[in-house]
Amino acid sequence: MSRLDSMLRRLTAQRDGLNWAADQIADRPGDALDLGLGNGRTYDHLREILAGRRIWVIDRVLQCHPSCEPPQADFLQGEAEPMLEKLAAVGARIVLAHYDFGFGIKEKDVAEAARLSPLIARVMAPGGLIVSGQPLVGFEELTGPEGIPPGRYLFYRA
Repeated sequence: MSRLDSMLRRLTAQRDGLNWAADQIADRPGDALDLGLGNGRTYDHLREILAGRRIWVIDRVLQCHPSCEPPQADFLQGEAEPMLEKLAAVGARIVLAHYDFGFGIKEKDVAEAARLSPLIARVMAPGGLIVSGQPLVGFEELTGPEGIPPGRYLFYRA
């Protein structure tokens, strides 16, 4: 499979997984969290499918497309660990999180996701959903929506 085809499959799985998760939490109160803003594509999609919900964003730097900048009050800039602690301190209850942190080195990405998992758990509302590109620990793994091959994207319940 070409890298382009692989990327298209990953992005389709991400979109379909986020749409599925948004439907699952539609009647539950709480905020959303985008862990890893990047260029803002996912954040922009979350704004569309979660209209009316507060969407917190954590990233080291703000380097997204100008049309995808989160409100300053919702953007926590810095390393993930202190920003998750800050989010926990303000009492945020997250019902849908998207985890997309990565260094581009699989072993390092998996280790970082495992290290951050307990901090993510602290901000999640009971029963909240996490859509993730990396394996997390300490959450109930879910099958997710039909049509997404196992391991392509991961789904968890807090």
